Amino acid sequence: QVQLVESGGGLVQTGGSLSVSCAASGRTFSRLGLGWFRQEPGKEREFVAAISWSGSSTLISPSVKGRFTISRDNTKNTVYLQMNSLKPEDTAVYYCAASTKFPIRPIRGDYDYWGQGTQVTVSS
Repeated sequence: QVQLVESGGGLVQTGGSLSVSCAASGRTFSRLGLGWFRQEPGKEREFVAAISWSGSSTLISPSVKGRFTISRDNTKNTVYLQMNSLKPEDTAVYYCAASTKFPIRPIRGDYDYWGQGTQVTVSS
């Protein structure tokens, strides 16, 4: 079992930056692929970014490529999402997710464990 707790969401103006993090406990963190998804009200949860257990491989959604960066620190059991040049369309609840599958994929069904989500709001 894995417990995931996100933090760092909030309100930011267009063009600003925000970092969200996710602390994990339970199963061996260093063997988990990790991802970030986001969901707007009334819409499907969509893939944002993922990182392999070693950190050597990352996937980024085209919608945020060049603006968002995913990283992890296995010594702190934490994964991060750095968001720059934020746009109003980035407004959503951001969810951290963990996968036991390899390789990492941008597929929601691959992820076995989910956090409770953190709200990110970008004002125009």
